[in-house]
Amino acid sequence: MTAPMLELDELVVRYGTVPAVRGLNLALQRGELVGLIGPNGAGKSTTLHAIMGVVPAAGGDVRVEGRSLRGQSPESIARAGISLVPEGRRIFGELSVEENLRLGLAARRRNGAADSLAEAYDLFPMLADFRARQAGALSGGQQQQLAIGRALVAAPDVLLLDEPSLGLSPTVVDAVFAALGAIRERGVTVLLVEQRAQRTVALADRTYVLANGELRLTLTSADAGDTEKMIAAYLA
Repeated sequence: MTAPMLELDELVVRYGTVPAVRGLNLALQRGELVGLIGPNGAGKSTTLHAIMGVVPAAGGDVRVEGRSLRGQSPESIARAGISLVPEGRRIFGELSVEENLRLGLAARRRNGAADSLAEAYDLFPMLADFRARQAGALSGGQQQQLAIGRALVAAPDVLLLDEPSLGLSPTVVDAVFAALGAIRERGVTVLLVEQRAQRTVALADRTYVLANGELRLTLTSADAGDTEKMIAAYLA
């Protein structure tokens, strides 16, 4: 049997003595888009940071196609094929759009930089129009598209996104969710942390609900219209 593209096996994360993630088990197959939702403080962002090696795991394991990432640096994990789009975008405002995109090439494991940039411009045409513009002059929605594009330039096998719709207008939210669907169609495995629970459930192959660092509920796209289940997801 083929190993999952991304697997969390009894993952435990603590901040000091305070548990943030408690024995979490998740498995994503290649090309799946999986949501991770729940109330503030549920452990969603911490889970992404633990996968990326930004915070250390206190127990359990993170594996990519069966290979353990436990104890590796974020740089090594990026070169293993995982890209993170953090909350707040964190683009380099003094650099141009294209210079920001080219930063993603540092983690690219294979040739084809021109193709990679072309794919980012194809997914977000606005970036092509503004490639010479200073990134700090972009709107919030444009900066979010740039942050996603920069992560994709690395040609990741797994893309982690932390609240990509946060603070965006409804029109830009639509564009971001459409892009996520297109990214999945390209075969990238996506783990999406989002505050927009109903939209996430509708888009994802399945969505996990976390509360207090524990898995409480699993939803499929068919549950997006189920009011009782969605209320349970919001309240975890």
